[in-house]
Amino acid sequence: MNRFLRIGLLSLFILSSAWGFFAHKKINRLAVFTLPVEMISFYKKNIRYIEESAVNPDRRRYIVPDEAPKHYIDLDDYGDSAAFKLPRYWSKAKEVYREDSLMAHGILPWHIQHVYLELKDAFFVRDPERILKLSADLGHYVADAHVPLHTTRNYDGQLTNQVGIHAFWESRLPELFSAEFDFYTGKAKYISNVQLEAWKIIAHTNQALDSVLRFEKLLNDMWGEKKFNFETQGRQTVKVFSRAYSKAYHEKLSGMVERQMRLSILAIGSLWYSAWVDAGQPDLKSLMYYKPSEEEIQKREGELKKWKSEKINAKRDTLHTR
Repeated sequence: MNRFLRIGLLSLFILSSAWGFFAHKKINRLAVFTLPVEMISFYKKNIRYIEESAVNPDRRRYIVPDEAPKHYIDLDDYGDSAAFKLPRYWSKAKEVYREDSLMAHGILPWHIQHVYLELKDAFFVRDPERILKLSADLGHYVADAHVPLHTTRNYDGQLTNQVGIHAFWESRLPELFSAEFDFYTGKAKYISNVQLEAWKIIAHTNQALDSVLRFEKLLNDMWGEKKFNFETQGRQTVKVFSRAYSKAYHEKLSGMVERQMRLSILAIGSLWYSAWVDAGQPDLKSLMYYKPSEEEIQKREGELKKWKSEKINAKRDTLHTR
């Protein structure tokens, strides 16, 4: 059964996905405000799209067969210290492992690099619709990389009798307490090697996994069934983790959810900014009220292919002369 479908079936307490729609939208929205003046006007004009489309990758996972593995990586399936030992680059990973095996265990850090490169190309050809779509998508995957339960096969506590912890950590806690969070991150920074940065994020996130599971286990042993109550959500009455239990867990985590959301915001803004810089810093203000024709897009895509080809040939020539 599809991993994400299982989360939906197992997490009966809250309807959520990934960070939860609420958190994903908030993270993408706030990432806009980390951008430099040359970019922020374009993104602010389209901020509603960036915010609402933050959840599109989660919607696609139910209809696109290969979408689900893009949201996680089960590091524990690769043994001890996998976050530091796995091949950094997708081409090398496919030399070491079969592609179907990689897909089975999740490809999140490699997929972040893939979407980043697509966004860079969209900036290069100055296609505003594609820039926005890929910015929203990249924001989603980068945010997922900051969720500890997206780095383990025990993604919903099903292996430790903690079913429902996925939605509890990434949906219930942000929805209850994010109004108290400090989301100031400072300005986006240029990332020179996005693939290595993605792995750095994954490794840091995975280090928090033990606390996520252990602290909930300790509280569960004290609270038992008292940790649940019922709330009305729309026309439904649903079983949820109580506010008191949620507060106890949130305090036990010492602000972890807030920190991970803040790190997500800065990382997303930084990758948007880096893609723009690496594409030659195109004038985004000129794209605010402009939609290029299909002919223009095709011409620019041709220019991009030519540039990539010349770059590859230049590298070959350099290697040949050494």
